[in-house]
Amino acid sequence: MKPRCSELSHVMELLGAVVLGLVGIARADISGYEKSEFMVSMRDGVRLHTLAYRPVKQEGSLPIILMRTPYGIAGGAPRSLDDYLKDLADEGYIFAFQDIRGRYKSEGVFVMIRPPRGTAEAKAIDEGTDAFDTIDWLVKNLKGNNGRVGMLGISYPGWLTVMALLEPHPALKAASPQAPPADMFLGDDFHHNGAFRLSYGFEYAAMMETSKENTIFTFDRRDTFEWYLRLGPLSSANARYLKGKIPTWNDFVEHPSYDEFWRRQAAAPYLGRARVPTLNVAGWWDQEDFYGPLKVYEGFEKSDPERQNVLVVGPWNHGGWSSGEGDRLGPIEFGSATGKHFRSRIQAPWFAAHLKDRGSRSFPEAMTFRTGSNTWQSYDRWPPSEAAPQRIYARQNGRLAFEPPPADENDAGFDAYLSDPEHPVPYRPRPIRATYPGPEWPLWLIQDQRFVHLRPDVLSYETEPLAEEVTVTGPIVAHLFASTSGTDSDWIAKLIDVCPEDDPKLAGYQLMIANDVYRGRFRKSFENPEPIQPGRVEEYSIDLHWNDHCFKKGHKIMVQIQSTWFPLIDRNPQTYVPNIFKAEAGDFRPTTQRVFRSPGHASHIEMRMLGK
Repeated sequence: MKPRCSELSHVMELLGAVVLGLVGIARADISGYEKSEFMVSMRDGVRLHTLAYRPVKQEGSLPIILMRTPYGIAGGAPRSLDDYLKDLADEGYIFAFQDIRGRYKSEGVFVMIRPPRGTAEAKAIDEGTDAFDTIDWLVKNLKGNNGRVGMLGISYPGWLTVMALLEPHPALKAASPQAPPADMFLGDDFHHNGAFRLSYGFEYAAMMETSKENTIFTFDRRDTFEWYLRLGPLSSANARYLKGKIPTWNDFVEHPSYDEFWRRQAAAPYLGRARVPTLNVAGWWDQEDFYGPLKVYEGFEKSDPERQNVLVVGPWNHGGWSSGEGDRLGPIEFGSATGKHFRSRIQAPWFAAHLKDRGSRSFPEAMTFRTGSNTWQSYDRWPPSEAAPQRIYARQNGRLAFEPPPADENDAGFDAYLSDPEHPVPYRPRPIRATYPGPEWPLWLIQDQRFVHLRPDVLSYETEPLAEEVTVTGPIVAHLFASTSGTDSDWIAKLIDVCPEDDPKLAGYQLMIANDVYRGRFRKSFENPEPIQPGRVEEYSIDLHWNDHCFKKGHKIMVQIQSTWFPLIDRNPQTYVPNIFKAEAGDFRPTTQRVFRSPGHASHIEMRMLGK
């Protein structure tokens, strides 16, 4: 699976600059910095490749900013010093970058999302102990440091930052985990509510575990929608391509439910008292890890007496705050340079306050960018208490209304569609190029949903044009009352802002605000899946996570419901089998899906709203 040169160049630039917040592509040296290279020994003797950059014109002692990554630091200083870290560089820090164990020039064995060691494993290692040992070495050996260290990183490096916070080194005085995964089965990269994220899981595992360096899987078709469809059942992946050599794929196959393997990886059980000031960062349109940063914030918030655990969410895709202006995402404009604002007005002051005693350490509990009205909001608690619960209901003839269906409504009380796994609904317009280096991947969450609107296997419900603006602030949950003629099913719910037809730039645009998928077999337990009784109406509660969005006057609110989202989500056979990764071709069958909107089974979206 050797990558094409042009593809590898593009994907490495994408990975290094924006999407994953990596630190691997850059100039060999940076003017004004003294570069040092080390192999730092961990407690078990494994040595990790580390680069340090100290300002030549250093005045006094400086704090250290540490970034650890699986994506490679060879080649010199990260390009991020020109954008992501530029405001910090202008302030003056010593920067250290490290390849984690088993990756690139570091020794040892790489384990994907290595589980934290247990309390009885005092002599064991994990990413937390590696961070601890690295920080200990840096403060003792890098000349000119003031004994304080800050950590940050995006995506996997963000998760590495979280691991460093579990048993933090005394010198770790500030941290910013940005878009970290928190649970790979319930809500992040590899699964959402038990539904397997096929294209990401396959391509990322192959990229990370084919060698010690990033290796891009080469598809023989431009449209991966067709490639994955031709792949057939998931069992074909090992038989035809991976040959059992990719450990993470093998883990997918052997752990199809939320067993001890996934629970050990999940961050939430390990999050205790917030002992280090922590700046949690997320993007409303993060196509990889939106669940994670919210769960990390929530976990530390349970014990934060000193109010040093804060949240920032902006109008970004995965890592979109790390470079550029951040004034738009695709055709969606935000009216200000949100990325630049974050880097200069939030991130830099945060680290200056805690590592340099410069400026105030008093930050709002939550800082969110309210999309729609395009304004930054500050809250003294999150979710804000002033937002009141409100429901919006699916109604007859594709209507969406704040009033529940009346008891005397004379209709069947449900809408139906045929879900055929041989003809799944694409998750973005075709052709669907590879996740890496496909340039559409970072933007698919903001793509106009009209490409599936009015398909016979997608239900759409919408309000009349709003007479006044409606602001959704806080958690959003879809409650679907539904049945299937099969014995398993997926349910996808999407909350959409429909622009007016007379909008000069976005006429009729269907902008997805919130979404997620739920695999029906897990409706009672993620640990113990069970078949669905055909024809039985059941309630499926789909967490669409937090949001802060203003539906402007004249816009419409829309909800779309479907059962396939391919190849983002693998095809559910819709016939219950113990392990979908071992399903056979004959297990995949069309089913009739019913979504109910009767008084007794009123499907609805529950939100917290202002102005309604």
